[in-house]
Amino acid sequence: MMLPSDWPGGFWWHWLVFTVIIIAFVLTLVMGLIWIERRGMGRMQARLGPNRVGPFGLLQPVADAIKVLLKEDIVPARGDKIVHWLAPVTAFFPVLMVFAVVPFQNGALLADLNIGILYVVAISSISTVGILMAGWSSSNKYSLLGGLREVAAVVSYEVPLVLSVVGVVLIAGSLSLNQIVLAQNIPFILLQPLGFLIFFIGGCAEINRSPFDLFEADSELVAGFHTEYSGMKFAMFYLTEYGEALALSAIITTLFLSGWRGPILPPWLWFVLKTIVVFFVMVWTRTTLPRIRIDQLMALAWKFLFPLAIINLFITAIEVLAWPEALPWTMTLVNIAIMALLVLLWSKFFKLGWGRVAV
Repeated sequence: MMLPSDWPGGFWWHWLVFTVIIIAFVLTLVMGLIWIERRGMGRMQARLGPNRVGPFGLLQPVADAIKVLLKEDIVPARGDKIVHWLAPVTAFFPVLMVFAVVPFQNGALLADLNIGILYVVAISSISTVGILMAGWSSSNKYSLLGGLREVAAVVSYEVPLVLSVVGVVLIAGSLSLNQIVLAQNIPFILLQPLGFLIFFIGGCAEINRSPFDLFEADSELVAGFHTEYSGMKFAMFYLTEYGEALALSAIITTLFLSGWRGPILPPWLWFVLKTIVVFFVMVWTRTTLPRIRIDQLMALAWKFLFPLAIINLFITAIEVLAWPEALPWTMTLVNIAIMALLVLLWSKFFKLGWGRVAV
């Protein structure tokens, strides 16, 4: 059942209710994701993880938040104090704004924009400005290098990421995230497996998830763009990192996993469960894969993901022209086979840094 577009009635009531829902959803689920990652990584690494504060360590994120709130706020003497203060704010608020167009169930969203996916791509890039501001305003060469690495990664990975989304738009016939979910009688992860793989890798690289966390690599940059941050301002960067992971998980759920659609359970609960599963895959890759070098980061984007995204776009366009109404179920097997073949063949002659990709 679809909720009316102005639910719960009137522009300002609708705006107020969904603004509160989005803020509560992001803050609550971010604390949950922090606990999931720390406990999950602990189990994968044969240790316990946080287990002291609250039952099963559930209140550990709350204790950490209280701790950073009590810490002293230090600003470098030669830093730009205004930009230094604005940087974490500039990085965090776009994360909240992404959820304005994400449907929690049919019609239950702040704004059903007919260019929703373009809005997501545009608004999510603003966080990069905040990270660059942090690196520049800190008057620290390591911080500046971390900020510049972030810009380089976003410029590089935004291209294959957007191209992978175009395949979804071609099949759905709409840029609205709500309409994309409604079009998924077959989850698009089956019709666009290569697009999903490119989007997942590109998204993780853009939001600084391991193995692409080169913007704050302590072995090279001390702590990267937030080296000179402490207290609440550091906490906002920490919150931004997990908020971006939540936003990426929610967008992947919406674009490729049928969003809120599912049997028996309430639609919003399906959306939350799928989002948590996607985030758990990010935790899994973080625990499993070692960090790559900066030259490998750039090469992966331009030599591997970009060509595959172009090929995937052409294949999707041909399929949509052949079946303009809806792609048949048989195309899921064909597209999965094409993805496996392309990744395998491309990795045989694609060089990453000084060696080949092993599949």
